[in-house]
Parts: sequence; C-alpha cells; structure tokens
Amino acid sequence: MKPQIKKFKKVLIANRGEIAIRVIRSCKELGIETVSVHSTADEDSLHVKMADESVCVGPAKASLSYLNIPQILSAADITGADAIHPGYGFLSENEGFADMCAKWGLTFIGPSVKCIQSMGDKIESKLTAKKAKVPTLEPIYVKETSDADIKKSVEKMGFPVLIKASAGGGGRGMKRINNFDELFPALARLQEEAKAAFGDGTLFIEKYIENPRHIEVQILADQHGSVIHLGERDCTIQRRFQKILEEAPSPVLTPKIREEICTAAVRLAKFVDYDSVGTVEFLYDQDTEKFYFMEMNTRIQVEHPVTEGRTGIDLIAEQIRHAQGDQSRFKQSDIIFRNHVMEFRINAEDPRTGLPSPGHITHYHRPGGIGVRTDDYIYTGYTVPPYYDSMISKIIVQSDNRANCITRAKRVLNETVVSGIQTNLNLHKEILDDPDFVSSTFSTNYLTKKLI
Repeated sequence: MKPQIKKFKKVLIANRGEIAIRVIRSCKELGIETVSVHSTADEDSLHVKMADESVCVGPAKASLSYLNIPQILSAADITGADAIHPGYGFLSENEGFADMCAKWGLTFIGPSVKCIQSMGDKIESKLTAKKAKVPTLEPIYVKETSDADIKKSVEKMGFPVLIKASAGGGGRGMKRINNFDELFPALARLQEEAKAAFGDGTLFIEKYIENPRHIEVQILADQHGSVIHLGERDCTIQRRFQKILEEAPSPVLTPKIREEICTAAVRLAKFVDYDSVGTVEFLYDQDTEKFYFMEMNTRIQVEHPVTEGRTGIDLIAEQIRHAQGDQSRFKQSDIIFRNHVMEFRINAEDPRTGLPSPGHITHYHRPGGIGVRTDDYIYTGYTVPPYYDSMISKIIVQSDNRANCITRAKRVLNETVVSGIQTNLNLHKEILDDPDFVSSTFSTNYLTKKLI
C-alpha cells in the first residue's frame, strides 16, 4: 500500500532552544507555518519569538510542560497544526506520544511507532541487530539472571564491564565497573536511577572496550523503501558518555571499514523497515579494528549539522518531506562527501566539573566567516534557565581537510564571546591544542584522562 501524500500547512515543534529554531527555519523554507510551545521559564526564548505562533504549555518543570503530552496535543489542536516535530530529547523517541499523535489526526514527524518500539529499547535493539547480521557485543541481561549467574558470566567476560540502562540515553544510566566490589552495589543503584529517569529499571552488562571510538552513521529513509546512508560521524570526545565534540569523516576509519560500517547501518535500517532520518551508533575497537552495534536513535541528532556540512543536505527538510509521504529525492550514488566538519557543543557549565552554570548573559558575540555555522538560541541580555539541558550553542566549522578545520576552529572559538556565565569554550580550545587530539590518538576516555 502506497503512503498517502499529505502536504503540511502548519507544524508544531514540541521542543525548545536551538533545535526548535532549527526546525522553524527549515519549515519556513518549505513554506510551512510554525507553532512553538514554551514553558513559563521560556517566555523570552528565541524559539518563541521566531515561530508564527506560540503556546504556553505549563510551568518551568519539563514534566509539566515539554513532557506534558495532553497540553502539547491541545496546543496543536487549538492552533490547527497538522503535524508535530519532536526535535531531539523530550518526546522524540516516545512511542506513546507518536501513537497519540496518530489518534489525534496529527502526523508525528519521525519514524513509525513500530520502529521506535523495536529500536528504542537497547536490549531489544541488540537482538534485532543480531538478527540483521550486524555485529554486536554479547550482553548479560540482568533482569533474567540470578546474582550467582551474573557473577559467573562476568567472570567469563572479564573486567572492566559496562552497565547500561535499557531505556537510557544521552550517557545516562551507564557506568564502568572494574571489580566485583563495585558491581552489585552499582546494579542496585543504577536500577533505581533508571526507574526514576526513564520509568524502566531494566539493566544489562556488556564488555567494556578499552580503546574505543564512538562512530555513528546517518540514515535517510522514506516510506517507499528507500534507505541510504549519509556517511559517518566520529563522536569520541565525550564527558561521562555525553558527546561534546563531533567530526566527520572519522580520522581513524579505513575506506574498507567505512564501507562495512555504513553498509551494516543501512542493512539494519532496511531490516526494521525504517522510514525517517535516524542514526545507527557503533563502538569501534581501535585495537582489533572491529565494530559493534550499540543502539539506534530514531530521531534527528544534536550533531546532524556535521552531516549537513559534509553533504549539503538539509536533514530536517528531508525528514519533513518523508513524513509527508514524499519519495526520497536522493539515491546513494547522488551523495557526494566533501570537506572536514567539526561541531563544538557550547554548554553553560563549569568547564572542569561539568556542573551547570545558568544565569544572565551580559554579552554574546557569535562567530562568523567562511565555513562557519552557529545554531543557538541565546542573545545578549538573555537569562539561561536552570531547568533544562545546559547546551546553549553549537558551533560548526568546516574546511578542506582536518588540519585546516582545526586551524579555522581555533580562530572561531577565540572569536566567540559569552559573558556573565561559565561555559566550556576554553575546554574546546585546550582540546584543539592537544597533540593527542591533533594526531587523533585518543578514545572515548580522552577527557577522563585529560581532566584528572
């Protein structure tokens, strides 16, 4: 059965900050009206000012506003929106919300509910990846296993191991374990944390790779069976499993491995009948040159501008087109990769501890020049609220090769000014000056080593 083509007239963005602005911009270029939603704490935010209409959906606390499904659906109803774009985070991978959108006659701009269900659970997605013949690390499923069997399995696996929450994301619900003294107390603590954060305390354990890179592949799929990849991104620079700097292409992948990892990502997406933008994430063992499936993000990613810089394709616009039922405008042979691209996540935080640093911005100067893009939502005089994610800006830099990209990025970061609050700008500058980063001899524990 062919998908019905439905041209959107008005899209509600169920998110805030820079991603809401990003969606608004693509909608405007497609001739689509926009509705933003906001909490009482975000009344002065740029996404409220830039949308054609805006509706307050609750108080500052996210659970009462940006996660308030009845209020968001009501906002779509009263404004006459015919589709909802969830951005990333919040409700973007909530199959219940996607299902409710359909029941209200709204199009959820994202993959099908079936795809969200099958790939949203980390345990289920690993089993699915295995069926699709995509390499995976063999996990220990805590829920189905006695303490004695867990101990036996971990002894066989060998330390260090990594505990993960099945419903986790963004680095939450994860912890490296080095010995049995740490293991069972951590399991009990993380189970409670996962229940509180995600409503699901299911955990699993897998082998911790000592020298890994975090490699992810951007997928573009439509409702007509077309699935292609838009190359990989290297997201290895992380703090507590939370990405802060991404680049493409990965400086460590050989052409052969790049082809294998991208092909594996497409194979998995086809296996689950994927039909939107999405990202398949892998752990790449630099010592063995083998890669393993970690998870699939069934949404647009924070770091999508890296791929846009490499391909020249507006991923949000394509996501909207595919949600309308349009056929993909691209075949794999159409995709041309160019330049080296880096994205720097600028966070309102203490650069050493990572603790949030909300407050009043007394001066903000956005960088410019050739090969520079800034996705942000702040301005001079804006007060960063303490209730949400600390990321306030993304600076994307591109040049003809990695060395020149680093040189340009140094100029760009030095040009950027954010006064009145603490940010991680200086941390990014230190990374760019570090010989290990310049030579690309690092792994996901890079910042852990550098900040101790």
